[in-house]
Amino acid sequence: MTTTLTAPALSAVDRCDRCNAQAYVRVVLPNGSDLLFCSHHWNRHEDALRPQAVQVVDETHRLAPVPAGE
Repeated sequence: MTTTLTAPALSAVDRCDRCNAQAYVRVVLPNGSDLLFCSHHWNRHEDALRPQAVQVVDETHRLAPVPAGE
């Protein structure tokens, strides 16, 4: 039997490791640890982390767009 590990979906209790805002991105590293990021911090660190990641769970599509003019 083969077991495949997948990162669980993110929920409102998952917090960004940098600022404690709600996390929308989980980065799984080769050693099995994971990092959680809000959209802002993911945008800031994506270029450095994506090449090292085994898996990236990006749920930023769940964020509501900002209405024009605000």
